[in-house]
Amino acid sequence: MIKGKRIILGITGSIAAYKGIELARGLKQDGAYVTVVMTENAQRFISPLTFEVVSENKVFTDLFDPPLSHITLSEQSDALLVAPATADIINKAASGIGDDLLTTLLLSFNGPIVFAPAMNWRMYENPVVKKNIDTLQSLGRVFVEPVTGRLACGEEGVGRLAPVGDIIEVIKQVVSIKDLVGKKVLVTAGPTREPIDPVRFISNRSSGKMGFALAKAARRRGAEVTLITGPTYLESPYGIKTIGVERADEMMDAVLKNFNDSSIVVMAAAVSDFTPEKASKEKIKKEDISTLSLRKTGDILKRLNKLRKNQILVGFAAETGDVIKKAKDKLRTKNLDIIVVNDITEKGAGFDADTNIVTIIEKTGKLYKCPILSKEAVADIIYDMVLELNA
Repeated sequence: MIKGKRIILGITGSIAAYKGIELARGLKQDGAYVTVVMTENAQRFISPLTFEVVSENKVFTDLFDPPLSHITLSEQSDALLVAPATADIINKAASGIGDDLLTTLLLSFNGPIVFAPAMNWRMYENPVVKKNIDTLQSLGRVFVEPVTGRLACGEEGVGRLAPVGDIIEVIKQVVSIKDLVGKKVLVTAGPTREPIDPVRFISNRSSGKMGFALAKAARRRGAEVTLITGPTYLESPYGIKTIGVERADEMMDAVLKNFNDSSIVVMAAAVSDFTPEKASKEKIKKEDISTLSLRKTGDILKRLNKLRKNQILVGFAAETGDVIKKAKDKLRTKNLDIIVVNDITEKGAGFDADTNIVTIIEKTGKLYKCPILSKEAVADIIYDMVLELNA
């Protein structure tokens, strides 16, 4: 992803310049080396000293201090991000104008360039700005579209800087190796909720974090991704088709509709094993409940095996006890290509954690034990092993 990558962060003269602090901090927290370049107008909104403190690096503001910095920075960096990007910088970039350090960097930089616009809605919808955005996109420049909301002037409209997390996600996408280009990846995530009545339901402690990490990792590596998720508090990943479901039967339907077009299917959702025989349309009084009749939910993987052609199937198992034996049994009975198992009693491997400790087992018998890693790192290891199967 971006650990060890060198990112130029261009700050221009927008009221959203203060969000550049969050961007610089977020990029650094993910392991990137951040160099901030500010335009003259950007310095009217925020001091270069602030960015020097946050980035722990020299901030560049002058085309001639030092001389040739527009060349040396270009040679040393992996990506250039302009956020916020004003109408002025967009129009200059599209016209090939280089009249300060940032615009000359945009001319000399040969790596991926990302713009995150922020401006008044009238400016963003101006035909000249739209035309210049189209021009830059045709040249391979990537845009993180602004969002609709209350603007600095007090008006409502499209023009607010995109969420910082989305912008960082796009940077991760543009610097990642694209070894899944041409693949369609289907990922399931989160729990399901099986209603007892309008208030109560049967569910589990899955947060959806592992599935979301898998979806984002596949997208970064160039795949076309569909994410089917049960109820979760997580924001839909940027640039990924996300389908929300609630019950196990809804997840079954959504998976079956998208399965035939998929080449890799990663079933990371914690689908409820049981559902009430009949859900009440009205809240059941506590004193009226003596027993609860349950039935098993449908086996999605079993259905997929009857329909599969050349798809690679990856399953997950959250277990206790002899987790390896249980995982190997599931690998065989579900006819999976890969199974990922974790012991939910281990610290750092349970539900709702940002980390995981897993063992990945291939149908060939190959077994790989991962130490405690971020779920995004685990996701990349899984796709590395998927690609080995395809080799």
